[in-house]
Amino acid sequence: MNKIRAFVTALGLVILAGGLSAQTELKDVAEVRDGIIHVGMAYEISQECDGIRARTFRGIGYLQSLKNRARELGYSAEDIDAYVNDRAEKRRLEQIARDRLAALGAVAGDAETYCAVGRAQIDADTRVGWLLR
Repeated sequence: MNKIRAFVTALGLVILAGGLSAQTELKDVAEVRDGIIHVGMAYEISQECDGIRARTFRGIGYLQSLKNRARELGYSAEDIDAYVNDRAEKRRLEQIARDRLAALGAVAGDAETYCAVGRAQIDADTRVGWLLR
């Protein structure tokens, strides 16, 4: 899924362009990592299902909040750049996003399954659903 890879890369650049420096590796900061995954999942649903769109401005605001949170946690710009540019981490996040979508019922090549997952996420008011309309 090259779409997820490209999106995670772009998100990483947007979200993590600021600074953090801490004991824990940034990839292990669940709220930042999971936030990237949630946005990637919402984006993928919006790309696969014609009836559901991503809430662009809401997504941008959420990404900014993740960036601000990362800064609050004390990571440096170098830490963030290293995380954003780590190809292995990008692949890992892509796989997590794919696995989570599949676990929710999305089947590659079947747009209706993505629509069903998206509608369920919206109805349940999950973070992924919150990023969709």
